[in-house]
Amino acid sequence: MGVFKIEGGHSLQGEVIPQGAKNEVLQIICATLLTPEEVVVDNVPDIIDVNKLITILKKLGVKVTKLASHKYSFKADNIDVSYLESEAFKKDGSSLRGSIMLVGPLLGRFGKGYIPRPGGDKIGRRRLDTHFLGFIKLGAKFRYNKEEYFYGVEADELHGTFMLLDEASVTGTANIIMAAVLANGTTTIYNAACEPYIQQLCKMLNRMGANIQGVSSNLLTIHGVKNLKGTNHRVLPDMIEIGSWIGIAAMTKSEITIKNVSWENLGQIPNTFKKLGIKLEKRNDDIYIPKQEHYEIENFIDGSILTISDAPWPGFTPDLLSIILVTATQAKGTVLIHQKMFESRLFFVDKLIDMGAKVILCDPHRATVVGYDFESQLKATTMTSPDIRAGVSLLIAALSAKGTSTIHNIEQIDRGYDKIDEKLRKLGAKIERV
Repeated sequence: MGVFKIEGGHSLQGEVIPQGAKNEVLQIICATLLTPEEVVVDNVPDIIDVNKLITILKKLGVKVTKLASHKYSFKADNIDVSYLESEAFKKDGSSLRGSIMLVGPLLGRFGKGYIPRPGGDKIGRRRLDTHFLGFIKLGAKFRYNKEEYFYGVEADELHGTFMLLDEASVTGTANIIMAAVLANGTTTIYNAACEPYIQQLCKMLNRMGANIQGVSSNLLTIHGVKNLKGTNHRVLPDMIEIGSWIGIAAMTKSEITIKNVSWENLGQIPNTFKKLGIKLEKRNDDIYIPKQEHYEIENFIDGSILTISDAPWPGFTPDLLSIILVTATQAKGTVLIHQKMFESRLFFVDKLIDMGAKVILCDPHRATVVGYDFESQLKATTMTSPDIRAGVSLLIAALSAKGTSTIHNIEQIDRGYDKIDEKLRKLGAKIERV
């Protein structure tokens, strides 16, 4: 396993270009299975999860061509559906959480979709009910092999229907959309997720010939079509990486410009970091973060302690709560972090406490952070990355800490961040990949 060695306490300076959005591109690549024609996808990040998904598509029979750095062509005109029931697929699919989104397009186009229980981050329960309940509403038959944890849905024909999702799941909404675009009749999805990732998927599918109305709202109406054609698509910049760079700049007292961030798709992210007292400016489509010696957490109007929590879009994304938490450790003031969606995502704070941070883990969903205001620097330590976002949070802590820290299991970070160590070194960070 790879290791990062980080000499902390250095201020950074320069510009950084964010990668393509991981959470969007996994959906987009799966959607290329909906047509036998060529689909070209640009701004594809070079990260482990994306590369694993591309490998699975190749084994399915998709013709994948790398046209340039971060640009791929996909042509799914000769799919080997039998691969889905092979031992190889059970192994390949189980190592990738995003493989669940193969089911929707395969069910829609070929009438069958199978998936082993997906892997991914160890951040708590991430149930699949929303996905499969949606497929069943569309007319699919569900089967489950308990011994092998193998899920399957099959249908001779899918029929449009009304459904109220039990939760506004991003991947669940994407999966159901990809099945419904080729269903017979009209499908209405209420309580649909409406993150920019979902909006991007719907816009791409409409360019391919789908008929999706209500894009950007939580009420989608999908009029099924017989087939879809090819298209070109460019992936948005990754809002989670953008938020990570804001945290890095604040914790290391650095002057950083994040280029081409697509401000209109950032939602509450800039304002939430501003609540911690972090200064940032909109310069055209860039975010400029000046060097700050201090930043102070706001209180609510009545003087009570600020609470930052996650919520479905346009609320604050749960993927950045870990970054907010670690950034607050050096702010002036106190904040309550409330992670509503995943019950194991805050357990990484024990490492921050080892480093000297003042964090009280109230329960699996809530942590109170008392900021040091840089009066006491975090101390270097050895730690292990438990998941993508916690891993980057520990990396941010290490960049701010006094001494040399070691982070093991950095494959978790590489699952979601494209060469983050190289980007950091260009800004002046002392980080080594061992």
